[in-house]
Amino acid sequence: MDEVEVVVAHSERATLRVGDVFLKVDPDQARIDAEVEAMSLAPVPTPEVLWRRPPVLALAALPGTTLGRLGGPSTGSPAAGAAAGAAIRKLHDAPLPPRTGRAGRSTAALAAELDDECALLVAKGLLPADLVTRNRRVAEAALRPWTPAFTHGDLQIAHVFLDGDEVTGIIDWSEAGRGDALYDLATFTLGHEEHLDDVLTGYGTDIDLDVVHAWWSLRSLLVVRWLIEHGFDPFAPGCEVDVLRSRM
Repeated sequence: MDEVEVVVAHSERATLRVGDVFLKVDPDQARIDAEVEAMSLAPVPTPEVLWRRPPVLALAALPGTTLGRLGGPSTGSPAAGAAAGAAIRKLHDAPLPPRTGRAGRSTAALAAELDDECALLVAKGLLPADLVTRNRRVAEAALRPWTPAFTHGDLQIAHVFLDGDEVTGIIDWSEAGRGDALYDLATFTLGHEEHLDDVLTGYGTDIDLDVVHAWWSLRSLLVVRWLIEHGFDPFAPGCEVDVLRSRM
């Protein structure tokens, strides 16, 4: 009998693996609807939807492995990194989806959220003031006009599966929608800067590296407190706090 593996679990949702099936448990039906819609529109490989019985979405497991995970070792060849970059570019070049995704928040809303979060990080003693101040300055470069693209919205390195140098699938589409393409590139390379050149080789266009670095800082500043409050450790080696320290 297959064992149940808890892939990720917190108060908002959970993902379990049972054999070759992933079970996503999410009481937010709109989020599940958005994920299924995004997978149907994305021009890249995605998991097969096996069935839906709210609040559960069952997806087929994907073959292959990832290039790594945040806080873990890097895997995969330069060709695999380039293949991931090419798949990301194909997504970004696709017709725009109807929804605005997590990567599509307005610069004004992001700036306000960032300022509030930075103040809380210092007031609660979670991070040193100089670390927060420096990364807030770096993050400013991300707060600029951008052209909407079809974005994944949570393109962590652990969400892209490859078999050799072929992308076999991309998972976790609940944050997908119109957004800033560089948010996806930054999310994918967060904590794994060593993959950035290979990914950009496959992506195939000049990008502003200062904006990618800015998104690394911005994303990390916004999630540190949430991670702590939900039982995760952003202070683990190679994770969000180390990303912030790398900008000093």
